[in-house]
Amino acid sequence: MKHARNIVLPGLFVLASIALLMGGCSFPHAFTAADTVASLTSQPHRLDNTSQVLLAREETFFFVRRIKVYALEKHDSAWRQVFGPIEAVIGRNGFAPAGEKREGDGRSPSGIFPLKLVFGYGETSPTRMPYRQAREEDLWVDDPESPDYNRWVERGVTAAASFERLRRDDDLYKYGIVIGYNTDPVVKGHGSAIFLHVWRGRHSPTAGCVAVSEDDLLRILAWLDPAAHPMIVMGMDHF
Repeated sequence: MKHARNIVLPGLFVLASIALLMGGCSFPHAFTAADTVASLTSQPHRLDNTSQVLLAREETFFFVRRIKVYALEKHDSAWRQVFGPIEAVIGRNGFAPAGEKREGDGRSPSGIFPLKLVFGYGETSPTRMPYRQAREEDLWVDDPESPDYNRWVERGVTAAASFERLRRDDDLYKYGIVIGYNTDPVVKGHGSAIFLHVWRGRHSPTAGCVAVSEDDLLRILAWLDPAAHPMIVMGMDHF
């Protein structure tokens, strides 16, 4: 009997430990992207005019945090998941609660934002969305004191003390989508240059953007339809 107890008790301990771990984790299979987006339609005017949504959210599995992106469409007033989840990265300091994103804080904003403009290095892009080529002289101003703050400008036109080159020396902006955060109106110091772009890698966070693999971004670009007034929903746990 003593020998039997030595077998059973450790077994019970292991089972109890697994149960505690399971109770402390959230599992992606219990999450329904379509239901989450549908819940936002109960809040007046949040998604009234769109039938395409990208949902970017943080998920935890056995204490490991990952960012996932889901593509959804609305048909006959019902949302359905088209593809995803796509693995993504965000700002190195995670999602900022709604309204708390600030310039240089390393966080991605939370909220619902329009997707209106695609940009990249080529003369054309594999998308139906409005497109603008990024040239050597093109900059995005991140100087909060500049009247051009959070705007696409040309070198020599702005007196901004700080800016980001849109034609980078790497492939991060080979394809990109401007996320309409802090653009209308622009609020001084509340963050700039928030894009969905090509990632450096799955373990390399951004300064505040959302980034995915090039293949996944190309899939998103091919899917987006300007007639659907696409939006991105970011950081659902924070608003």
